[in-house]
Amino acid sequence: MALPGLWRLPLLLLLLLGAVALGQAGQMNLMSPYNVQVHAVNTNFTLKWKWDSQKDFEVTFSAQYQRIAEDDEEEEEETDWKEIPGCQNVTVTECDISSEITDYFSFYNVCVRAEKGEKRSPCSITFLFRPYFIAEIGPPGVQLESIDGVVKITVSPPEKSQSRKMWSNEDITFTYNLESWENSSNIESKTRIIQRRETIYDLAPGIIYCLRVQARITSEKKVGSFSPVSCVKTSEKARNALPYPMNVKVHALNMKFLLTWDNQYDQNVSFIVQYLCAYLKSLQEDDLDKWTVVPGCENITTTQCDFSKIILGGLYFLRVQAINGYNKSRWSNEVKVDPCVVNEIGPPNVTVSSSEDSLRIQLTAPRTENDSISECYDLTYQILYWENSSALKKTKQQPLLLFTISDLKPSTLYCLQVQAFSQVYIKYGHFSEMECIRTLDAKTSPLAILTTFVIAMIAFFFLASVFGFGVYYISRRIRYAFFPSCKPPSNIECLGGQPFVSLYLSTSEEPTDNCCIIENIVTEETNQTDFKDYKHSKQSSRDSGNYSNDDDTSGTKVSEEMLEQETS
Repeated sequence: MALPGLWRLPLLLLLLLGAVALGQAGQMNLMSPYNVQVHAVNTNFTLKWKWDSQKDFEVTFSAQYQRIAEDDEEEEEETDWKEIPGCQNVTVTECDISSEITDYFSFYNVCVRAEKGEKRSPCSITFLFRPYFIAEIGPPGVQLESIDGVVKITVSPPEKSQSRKMWSNEDITFTYNLESWENSSNIESKTRIIQRRETIYDLAPGIIYCLRVQARITSEKKVGSFSPVSCVKTSEKARNALPYPMNVKVHALNMKFLLTWDNQYDQNVSFIVQYLCAYLKSLQEDDLDKWTVVPGCENITTTQCDFSKIILGGLYFLRVQAINGYNKSRWSNEVKVDPCVVNEIGPPNVTVSSSEDSLRIQLTAPRTENDSISECYDLTYQILYWENSSALKKTKQQPLLLFTISDLKPSTLYCLQVQAFSQVYIKYGHFSEMECIRTLDAKTSPLAILTTFVIAMIAFFFLASVFGFGVYYISRRIRYAFFPSCKPPSNIECLGGQPFVSLYLSTSEEPTDNCCIIENIVTEETNQTDFKDYKHSKQSSRDSGNYSNDDDTSGTKVSEEMLEQETS
């Protein structure tokens, strides 16, 4: 029974050695790299990863990539996996993959595997990226020059010396952050925004200043890395030097632009003002010969210059120089002018009318010398109104030039002010002068106003008709009384007297006319007129009283004599 137990011992040892060999064989399996990333600066792309067994120098790494492009129909198309030539059998945990990145707006997949002899690990978890969006802006180039107490800075774009450019789009414009400080002091650094060519003023003479520059793309909120630190010493101040104009500022209202500066001179000094379009500063060429004199601002003696006529759109830089004979100052600090930003919006013109429960407000946009304000702003108007007896103010906004404020109290005094503002530039204009107007009485409706007007017109025409008829009647009576058109009958003869003047005059004022009645008596041959009948006829005429008085005896005698002659 002992022998069978002895032969089992070698078998157990064999099984134990097999288990150890299998364990050692498991340790030879390679782990995949992890935390794969791609770091990009401008057009330089570096693939990086991590691997735990850093002390195993026999392990190498290889990388491969896959491009995911978009076709004309905007569908993604995956290409085959390819090996990256510069990333095969490398002993470090990074490699340059810039040569394989040809399209900065396509997507790429990358992965890395570990290798040791004939063994290979599985490929790592893939890393998906789009080159343009992960790329960082590199540091710009900086050149310094100290001249006449100022420091001139010339900044080169981040990719100036590279053949391949990431930021070559025409819509991309660089601006730069400048950080400067005195090298020998503990004063905190100052940061400002500069253009590609910039001059730093107001520096102490004979002091070492250090600075560094950082590029940025404002439209995409991308900020690059800082350039290496550069230092320069300012020059000593020259004796009897003419001071340069200081405190140069821009004032603008309704697109009328005025440049002002301090008058710090005791002698007769004239000034010259120059301007430069901002885009010229972004060019590679020197901008010294691009400065132009502002029309009307050459050899002026006042400390202000109206440069409204040069504003045609875009950004501008302006500078001033003082001149005393052959002695000239250096140019002042350059002032950057963005017309739409620096301009102040004036008050609109307001016309107000009222009804029973509302106010009607007609606006006119702020007036300018030209229509340039409409090129900058899409104006909206805000009305501030309140009861004159109340401190509570209400507002109303709309882009139209015609406002109607409703739901107001009748016969109430309301006051208002109006201002224009731009939502794009977040710029509020000046308020108009306060105007107050009273709403109409509740009983005074538009229909009542119309009715009152019609009644007033009818009354006016009625009174005018009555007055006209009265004037016509009276003038007719006066003309009839003083200028009669009728004549005395033909059988009435005035003898030596004056003609009738008026039938309406009193007898005491009327002159006496000697008149007689002429009667034609026909004598028949067969019948003789009886003298008695004649007397009777004459007596009847006297009794009638027509055209006779006490003074007519002479006329009667004449008529009797004439009658007797006819009868004889």
